[in-house]
Amino acid sequence: MFRTYKSTTFACYTGYITQAAVNNLAPILFIVFQQKFGIGYELISLLIITNFATQLIVDGLAVKLCKVISTRTLISAAHFFCGAGLIMMGMLPSVIDNTFAALMISVITYAVGGGLIEVLVSPIIEAIPNDSGSAKASAMSLLHSFYCWGQMTVVLLSTGYIFFFGDEYWYLLPVIWGLLPIINGFVFIKVPLSPSLSEDTGIPLLKLLRERGFVLILLLMLCAGACELTMSQWSSLFAQRGLLVSKQVGDLLGPCCFALLMGTGRVLNSIFAKRINMYALLCFSGLLCLTCYITVALSDNAILSLIFCALCGLSVAVLWPGTFSLAAADYKKGGTGMFGIMALLGDCGCGFGPFLAGMICDAVTGNGGTEAAGMKTGFAFSTIFPLLLIGSSLILYFMHKKTKKN
Repeated sequence: MFRTYKSTTFACYTGYITQAAVNNLAPILFIVFQQKFGIGYELISLLIITNFATQLIVDGLAVKLCKVISTRTLISAAHFFCGAGLIMMGMLPSVIDNTFAALMISVITYAVGGGLIEVLVSPIIEAIPNDSGSAKASAMSLLHSFYCWGQMTVVLLSTGYIFFFGDEYWYLLPVIWGLLPIINGFVFIKVPLSPSLSEDTGIPLLKLLRERGFVLILLLMLCAGACELTMSQWSSLFAQRGLLVSKQVGDLLGPCCFALLMGTGRVLNSIFAKRINMYALLCFSGLLCLTCYITVALSDNAILSLIFCALCGLSVAVLWPGTFSLAAADYKKGGTGMFGIMALLGDCGCGFGPFLAGMICDAVTGNGGTEAAGMKTGFAFSTIFPLLLIGSSLILYFMHKKTKKN
């Protein structure tokens, strides 16, 4: 048991389910935090950006940590941090008088683990022996699809839990979810890891950062994180407060359908990766994402808005794994450091995108606007990210085309 690379692959899949729990459980509880603890939009935005800011800092530190601490130790510790943080989210608010501080401590704890998982899981999959480049691209996309299945599972089970047991017992929910990463942390102690992970043969980061193409890849990562998480983090609350639907309907038609379509897109990409031009797919995805944000921002039809909230999941499906695959193909010796700096920029987008939308929403409602108007304005401003993504993809495409001619 746990002696083959198949066990390693499944542990990595579970790692991304853990990542999904870390990033998506709190948004389901935002309404509970508002009602029970009086936490407003600004403080909720602070919880979101603290999660991703912590992950961003850890992403940067992980590049150095990987040189002095084994990958096995780091990936196992990452899961234990995630488990501890989730359990603390359920228990600390009843122990500490300042409930917001209790939530912040919990978020920071599990974000440390989330940041390490983000940096380490992709290179672990990339290092599993496989000679085919297209097979590696497929494996990367399939790996990232498990984040979506994890997000969907978190939304369905957590929403069902609150529906059947009520929000009075909300605190047991993060405790239950905290058991998953703790178990997977012990699994990572046993599974085989490729020897190449311990080889310090990566391209120096300073050399990578002098490559114009790699800088554009980093911009793609930032935009991918912002495009995905802005809609993912705010869709449930937008459905409930902006479109005036129930929590259960908002969760199922917002983040749940978003995750379903995002996961489906990643599985399809893993199947057809050999036949698809990734640059063209990134451009198309950016255009679809832009359409989704504009529609949600401008439409007064609740059903249409919910459809495009969900469709946004399909539009962002390949952005993150597709950019990882481009980097892995173009910079074959990038190593863990390359994945670390990419995760850092991705998490920067994951934090900044939802935070910007939340701040704009708070400003609009603070000046007498409705919650619906505030959220729609936040989504309208967020169109900057798919626009930048489209531009970056086009430039990379023409650079790649020029290089092939030469």
